[in-house]
Amino acid sequence: MMKKCAIIILGLLFLPMWVLGQEVQEAQQPASDKVENPDRDEETIRWTHAMLLDSASALKKNDINKSIDFVALSLTDLGRAPTPGERSASYAALGDIHRYYNQLDMAATNYENALQAAPRMDARIALGQVYLELGNAQQALDILSEGLNSSESVPYEKILLYEGTGDAHTVLGENILAFSAYKKAYDLAVTHGITPKEADLSSKLADYYARTNEPQKAEDLYDSSLKLAEKESPKRGIQQKEKVADYYNQNRNFDEEIELRKRSLDELEQLPQTAAGPPAEANTDVTSQAINYKIANAYIEQEKLEEAIPFLEESIELADREDDLVTQKDATRKLSEVYSKQGVFGKALETYQQYVAVVDTLYLRKEEEIANAQRLASQLLSQQSRITGLERERELSMSQYDLALTRQKLSEETSKRQQWLIFFLVTGLILTGIAAFFFYRSNKQQQLANNLLALRSLRTQMNPHFIFNALNSVNNYIAKNDERSANKYLSDFSALMRSVLENSEEDFIPLEKELELIRRYLKLEHSRFPDKFEYSLEVDPQIEVGNFQIPPMLLQPYVENAIWHGLRYIEGKGNLRINLDQKDADTITIRIEDDGIGRKRSRELKTAHQKKKISKGMSTTRRRIEILNRMYKDKVDVTVENLKEDETGTVVVLTLKNEA
Repeated sequence: MMKKCAIIILGLLFLPMWVLGQEVQEAQQPASDKVENPDRDEETIRWTHAMLLDSASALKKNDINKSIDFVALSLTDLGRAPTPGERSASYAALGDIHRYYNQLDMAATNYENALQAAPRMDARIALGQVYLELGNAQQALDILSEGLNSSESVPYEKILLYEGTGDAHTVLGENILAFSAYKKAYDLAVTHGITPKEADLSSKLADYYARTNEPQKAEDLYDSSLKLAEKESPKRGIQQKEKVADYYNQNRNFDEEIELRKRSLDELEQLPQTAAGPPAEANTDVTSQAINYKIANAYIEQEKLEEAIPFLEESIELADREDDLVTQKDATRKLSEVYSKQGVFGKALETYQQYVAVVDTLYLRKEEEIANAQRLASQLLSQQSRITGLERERELSMSQYDLALTRQKLSEETSKRQQWLIFFLVTGLILTGIAAFFFYRSNKQQQLANNLLALRSLRTQMNPHFIFNALNSVNNYIAKNDERSANKYLSDFSALMRSVLENSEEDFIPLEKELELIRRYLKLEHSRFPDKFEYSLEVDPQIEVGNFQIPPMLLQPYVENAIWHGLRYIEGKGNLRINLDQKDADTITIRIEDDGIGRKRSRELKTAHQKKKISKGMSTTRRRIEILNRMYKDKVDVTVENLKEDETGTVVVLTLKNEA
């Protein structure tokens, strides 16, 4: 171990000077003489290659550019072409760098390149794990199963292969096969005394028994994994305690859960503070703020609201101190709900306003993270392209060397030289085509990212007109000393707003959630204008609502228009009908019909000031539909027509398809 560390340190000190010397030497050398040196000492080349990869690994966490530079040197500057094994090791190291920075697609590509160059068990295991992280469970199962059929793996690698296949079977819902793989891995870990994997696999076997409703076996194995993890390290013990506590929570054993999480909090305070790593290494579950939040949730499930409040407050304070906006958001919202349940509406409203402020900050932070991730992906793609270019240059320099040698041979070999030249020209064209393909794919990914950003921005725009009028209604109730109506209206309005905020991050939500949101909205509006309209919402019983997805808050602007610009101005009481009908197996129509004054009369009634204003709700909805139809191939279609020939009433028909 000491020898390896010394090699890495020497590499970091002397490799930059060695590279600079090589560049100066090449700059002084005539172009015709820049050919590979076949006489270079083979042992020195192998040592140099290993040192370059060790240096790349040591710099991976702190300087990604230098780390990739060392990998590039290992592929292009050895004095000869790398052997298949060296090339495989270099691409595996490049895959490790991309995986560390959570660029999983590029990591998978490099691990695949490593396996194509030469069999390598660590690259195979890493590729299987990356496939799992990308959600490609079947590909992971295929690549890891091939490794199990190999006789080259050592016991630890075989444990990882069995564990990976178990994870893949679990994702595919093949519980019995998953159990078999985990059991084989566990037996190997016990046989060879590999305690960390014993703890991991005990926990996964316990997960299996939890899924198959065998609680006693699950608890025994969780207890075993907890003891093993505590022997390994304090941090590992805390992580396992939290997993066992999650199991207690699922089984509603809240007292055991709370006791275990409090022990985790005590032990977490004893751990030394360490600097945070990159996003790919963060473990957000094992933090004091997250554990406090989970303890509070357990108390809330037991209706012990007073006991929950201090833990929620502690979670919010710690999350604010650690800049953990996600936990701060969840804890703040939960605290607002607790105050609301207690009837402390002043504190509930104040806390809810704090929650909204945290959500806004989190949204801005997420936008920054997306932009940073795009910049990093672009940088890594550029580096990958540079390595491809350097390899091509090396191949071209090799061709120059071959041509220099062939000039010294007999004239009858002229045809052979021409064949080599044609081969390398074709290779250059192929590589150029590959580079063009990657550029095209990068451009498509950029367009998709831009669409996602635009869609996220549009999703967060709640109609301020509705919010303003809703709050005015609360004020009106308060002015009339109708506290009961005000509280009921505010409670319904809060439930609606909570549904809107919970769904705001999604492109599509289940249709049943959208219908529930519309029912809440209609209930609020009807309570404000009970003498202006009656409403109905009917769903064709043939429709399997669970099979359809719809953009969140898509129907509300049309329903609001029907009430505010149609039904509100009629004499007497109108009707608002919403019908969902089955068009075919994969298509439904949503019909929003009102017998109000109609669009023409509504425009005539607008004041001069109102005519100057642009309808934000409808323009935002149209823009969202345009973007979603580009991304999901015409999933939503909308038509708006008059209900009657005298241009009174309005009918909006939305066609929703079930394709992905």
